[in-house]
Amino acid sequence: MSTRRYTIILHPDTEEGGYTVTVPTLPGCVTQGETLEEAIVMAKDAIRLYLETLVAEGEPIPEEHEHPQAIIIDVAA
Repeated sequence: MSTRRYTIILHPDTEEGGYTVTVPTLPGCVTQGETLEEAIVMAKDAIRLYLETLVAEGEPIPEEHEHPQAIIIDVAA
């Protein structure tokens, strides 16, 4: 079994709490968790299942070559 590296994006849910997690390189790979730690564990499981499904269907596994970066900037408005 090989190890792959994917960027995950954690979107805080300000109304309900917890996090929604997306994986930019894997369209439709979405999960959630009540805590940051749980969200990361759930993301690993979701990615693993996503990749297993691709293999089972004979589809290529996407590789992430460029890792997106998120930064917060201040803009006067």
